[in-house]
Amino acid sequence: MSDSNPNDWNAQVIAEFRANGGKVGGPFESMPMILVHHVGAKTGTERVTPLVYQAVGDDFAIFASKGGAPAVPHWFLNLEANPDITVEVGTETIPVHARVVEGEQRDAIWEKQKQTYSNFAEYEEATKGIREIPVVLLERKA
Repeated sequence: MSDSNPNDWNAQVIAEFRANGGKVGGPFESMPMILVHHVGAKTGTERVTPLVYQAVGDDFAIFASKGGAPAVPHWFLNLEANPDITVEVGTETIPVHARVVEGEQRDAIWEKQKQTYSNFAEYEEATKGIREIPVVLLERKA
């Protein structure tokens, strides 16, 4: 990522996602992308964050890795405060409920993600044991 504003970066990825039916190129080419709509925990501001996801049955797992930074990303805090959101996958907009998964369920999803995309193993290594990277399951609402 360049030194540009991350919001500019996200805006470019979001525009490409929407223009190409959920596909993006560059560092995310061939990775499944999801647009997570969330509301600021403190500000109440609506935001959209593009993330790599893993399909878990009909649901979606996302990872609060923040590239291995010592703190969780802001979107994670927003989902903890306001877990009922919508996501864009491909050309669909889907209502979901965000839930942090733990224990064996978390470990199985996380291990698969690291095996599929080695950069996630690098993010885990970068945390140097300061924190466990949260796995959030976005469960489809009926």
